[in-house]
Amino acid sequence: MSSWECGVCSYVHKDEAAPEKCPVCEAPPKMFVQLPEEIAPVAETASAEGGEVAPVSPAVAPAEAGAPTPAVPTAEAAAPSPAVPSAEAVAPTTNRRWRCTICGYIHFGDEPPEKCPACGALKNLFVEIDAAGNEIAGPREEPAENGVAVSPGAKPAVAAGPGLFDRLAGLVLKFHLHPITVHFPNGILPAAVVFLLLASFFKIAILENAAYFNLIFVLVMLPAVLLTGYMEWQKRYKGLRSAIFITKILCSLIVLTTVNILVFWRLIDPTVASEGSPYQLIYLGIALLMLAAAGIAGHLGGKLVFAARQ
Repeated sequence: MSSWECGVCSYVHKDEAAPEKCPVCEAPPKMFVQLPEEIAPVAETASAEGGEVAPVSPAVAPAEAGAPTPAVPTAEAAAPSPAVPSAEAVAPTTNRRWRCTICGYIHFGDEPPEKCPACGALKNLFVEIDAAGNEIAGPREEPAENGVAVSPGAKPAVAAGPGLFDRLAGLVLKFHLHPITVHFPNGILPAAVVFLLLASFFKIAILENAAYFNLIFVLVMLPAVLLTGYMEWQKRYKGLRSAIFITKILCSLIVLTTVNILVFWRLIDPTVASEGSPYQLIYLGIALLMLAAAGIAGHLGGKLVFAARQ
């Protein structure tokens, strides 16, 4: 059975031929690429075809009458031809694969990396997988309760059912609610900042009003964005506190703070962003800081989402 990888979304299909369309992104069959087979069968084939030549026994069966006696091959004749590569020559240095259990990044090597280059997860959060992406079962540590190892004969504790938070987080992941909610403010924030800049340079008051109303909409959407983001961080990424997640959280808090400042400052002082206001440049600076923080958070989010395709 062959393995086929979708060139659009990296979905892996196992069959003799590529599917009619990708079940994930609906890409046509021409977008699928056949994955190479495992190295072990290749090495065996190379050995059978001449990678290693079995020694010829000196005992020769009785020849037929009149037939010439076959010559016993010498060591030089029995040696493999230099033109035929040996099994060691055709096999790569390693064919082991390791997948980060946090973000799905794939690493090739004898050992997993000390730290995931995508999300910063440590070495112990990698699992070994095969060419099809299935986890290779390995020795597992004995379960522990409160740091004390459980003896093999002990009766395992009954696992409690998922709580309300786990059920809600599962729905967030199932319906991709965080990417959906975060797209609204990510699309509106640049428009609000552009409106503010245009209103300042060209003295168009209606654009400044448009920026203000857009910021109000972003402020209304932020609680849903932050809540779904927190649930996805805890459920999918196991609450990992690496540099990428800490930076993303800080940027999200900066966006939340700056949006509140821009909206409520404008509510208290309607002329704060207008021409002649002594605070106009400060107001614009806060808006640019908000946009930069949102851009960094979006970049890191995209890095996590597409880590498995790097």
